[in-house]
Amino acid sequence: MSAAPNPQTIALTGGAGMMATLLRPYLADAGHTVRLLDLAEAAAPGPNESVHVGSVADPVFMTGALKGATAVVHLGGLHREKAWADLVATNITGTQVTLEAARINGVGRVLLASSTHAVGFHPTEAAAQDAVLIPRPDTYYGVSKAAVEALGSLYADKYGMKVVSARIGTGGERPGNVRTLGSWLSPADSYRLVEATLNDLGAPGHHVVWAVSANTRGWASLEAGRCIGFEPVDDAEAFAEGVDTAAQDSWAGLLGGFWASEGHKVGMDNYPELAGK
Repeated sequence: MSAAPNPQTIALTGGAGMMATLLRPYLADAGHTVRLLDLAEAAAPGPNESVHVGSVADPVFMTGALKGATAVVHLGGLHREKAWADLVATNITGTQVTLEAARINGVGRVLLASSTHAVGFHPTEAAAQDAVLIPRPDTYYGVSKAAVEALGSLYADKYGMKVVSARIGTGGERPGNVRTLGSWLSPADSYRLVEATLNDLGAPGHHVVWAVSANTRGWASLEAGRCIGFEPVDDAEAFAEGVDTAAQDSWAGLLGGFWASEGHKVGMDNYPELAGK
């Protein structure tokens, strides 16, 4: 990646998490200054990185951490099905607090991590249409991501911000199964999505885009992303030789996959070992 023509000061929530860790080298190479926000301390900060430990649901922490920032990449939150109260507190309230802190500080560019699970009960083939799918969440987690998108829409319309809600397929360094050969978002393409959020195409406004790479087996229309300058390059097919393509997903007919099946329960029933904690 070449240096960005206009380096930004980016607040990266979930800064100690997997997706942020994979994204950080690209932001550094582009010359951006990055603030790593998380409940956990992000490892090995570079010369242009600073670590800020706190909760996305804490208005005082977030308002202070975003002072002087020019953009927010909001990856912080719970990333699997949990109890309703936990998802509300972290994913929904945490997003509202983040957006409000951005508004207070005059931050005009925000990238929100949404999810395929916000539309998990749509048939997979519906994602090929250019029109943005309405929410059909498959879990409480999916509901929380639909709420993330709704908050992004509110702040974009009310305050003239550019907010991109990215319906992430599958993050990670490489795809790991047949399903992810279609849904993978490479680290480099996640960076390209950040740069699309920072540019002036489609700004201001709320933009719901598929956050997936240019996968040969991809099922999603990339048109909404292209409208804001997001042009993914990578292809999961480069890793297909190492994937067991004989293992098929019996719930491949729905975007949520197994999460939309009867076998995946809503709420804490999925994780009985955590009940009562």
